Amino acid sequence: MTSFDPSPQLNVWRALLALAVVFVMLATSGWTALQGHRGATPLQASRSAWEHGSVAGQRLPDPDTTPSRLARFFASLDVHERTRLAHRYPLAVGNMNGAPVPLRYEANRVAIDQQRKVEKKRMHDNRLSSLGQQQAGRRMHRYEAMLQKGRDFLAFDPMGSGRVAEVFGSLDRAERISIVVPGVDTDLLTFQRTNKKYSAPVGMAQALYGAEHAAAPQARTAVIAWADYTTPSGLGMDAATGSRAEEGAIRLNALLRALPGRAPVALYCHSYGSVLCGLAARTMPSRVSDIAVAGSPGMRAQKASSLHTTARVWAMRDSGDWIQDVPYLEFGGLGHGADPVSKAFGARVLSARGANGHGGYFEPGTESLRNFAEIGIGAYQAVQCAHEDDACRQGLSDAPAAGRA
Repeated sequence: MTSFDPSPQLNVWRALLALAVVFVMLATSGWTALQGHRGATPLQASRSAWEHGSVAGQRLPDPDTTPSRLARFFASLDVHERTRLAHRYPLAVGNMNGAPVPLRYEANRVAIDQQRKVEKKRMHDNRLSSLGQQQAGRRMHRYEAMLQKGRDFLAFDPMGSGRVAEVFGSLDRAERISIVVPGVDTDLLTFQRTNKKYSAPVGMAQALYGAEHAAAPQARTAVIAWADYTTPSGLGMDAATGSRAEEGAIRLNALLRALPGRAPVALYCHSYGSVLCGLAARTMPSRVSDIAVAGSPGMRAQKASSLHTTARVWAMRDSGDWIQDVPYLEFGGLGHGADPVSKAFGARVLSARGANGHGGYFEPGTESLRNFAEIGIGAYQAVQCAHEDDACRQGLSDAPAAGRA
């Protein structure tokens, strides 16, 4: 979630909550409905071509079939056949849960390069306004950066503001996997930042990966910067409701069910990303061992036990985080429920010392990042609880699942 002065937006949030009944009426009448895009998106076009394609004389399987079936299909092909599919249907293969991870990397590299060429042409398209040409240039330069050697993308969709997921470390060899789920205003252009680097998904994931390695140099870990959902723009109506989170929860669980191996998975859900994680928790696979939320406006639950997950639930909030001023309630579809750091919620409350506000939880040198890393490597006894949270300290020795009643 980007760092900016939230005061005006908080006033808007409160006004939206006060007008919940009006919102419901508008939603019913269709005023808040999202308008669909006309024609097929690049990803849809690639999937459609896949559905009509073949390899080695056999029809290609349904791209929406189970990840295990897709994995068996790709395993039946030789390396040349797999590579041919990745280059012929790059967006379809690059976003296909069940396709081999290295093949998804290769396919997404092809897709990103194709989009780079598209935007490079648009930079000089006289039919576009100067602003349109400038925006094309920004996206083209973003794609160039994404094509740098050593970068691996598990998902990529250029449509609209864009969706993307990047991997640090080896997913196939990982003994533990961490996934960073960001909040509002995250898209292709804000996925990575130079200024306030660690408030953007790439910086968050890089910092976490480095902290995990520092805490356990011999451990094989992987971290995913997961921005593969359409986030709300700013703190308006979308951020006050769960619609974006509901869509994202489906996508996150699809990824979780398709991850290779059996390594435990820890989720790190920042700001609105914690709303998504709360909704996803109810149907998450059991390999998710931990859900840690930071700067959360709520998880669409009144208690950790209401998440119905076997994962341990952790929460933290810096004392200077403006999110604490958001009303912790849910009414008429607005708001996201109880405060996850409250004693009544029942999560294990972690120290966030040094975080310095809403965007600082992944800053190197902070206790918040060190706590995240200890969770990521499974070193629960090394976690630093918030000073007032007795339940957290008492539970560190065996760390039972917070979601169990």
